[in-house]
Amino acid sequence: MRQSTRKPASNPANKPHGGQGQLRIIGGEWRSRRFAFPEGPGLRPTPDRVRETLFNWLAPYVAGARILECFAGSGAVFLEALSRGASAGLAMDLNGAAVAALRGHLQTLQCERGQVQQQDSLRYLSEQSATPFDLVFLDPPFQQNLLQPTCELLEQRGWLAAGAWIYTESEHAPSSLGLPGNWRLHREKHAGQVHYALWQREAQ
Repeated sequence: MRQSTRKPASNPANKPHGGQGQLRIIGGEWRSRRFAFPEGPGLRPTPDRVRETLFNWLAPYVAGARILECFAGSGAVFLEALSRGASAGLAMDLNGAAVAALRGHLQTLQCERGQVQQQDSLRYLSEQSATPFDLVFLDPPFQQNLLQPTCELLEQRGWLAAGAWIYTESEHAPSSLGLPGNWRLHREKHAGQVHYALWQREAQ
């Protein structure tokens, strides 16, 4: 899903075709819609089965939520959340081709609820947020120690609503990540060497 050092998962639906990969929205308004995204090292959608698990966890909380996805990559999770009724969303990534593709998908869907920016997430999050987000999705590149500082900025700079939900993917077990102390681990699983977890922020 993101630019990372991990190997792409074995998933026939996501094999590259002519320099492009494929993603499928699995639920909501745009269920079964398919989109191409530019092929690149580690750039792939979160697998369908992981997204299905994630959005089962989030089912009561997505509709009407403001969502933020850092390190958006293919944008599969971002599109999934908008498809399931998120009211507004911001996605960011450094990969210009991925950003252009995701903007194109939103135009195809005639969706004006989502914005996509080509940004360095840490630099962007270092600014104070005017409006907090209800759901945040984090799958940063592995082996670059980006997750902990990203989470600290989210907490310190006002990016999170009281009771916000935060989803993380990482190469390490959630208990070892050293995330903010007021984030409660709600659910966790792992697929291969990837650990994914859902946290809820408790207001300090």
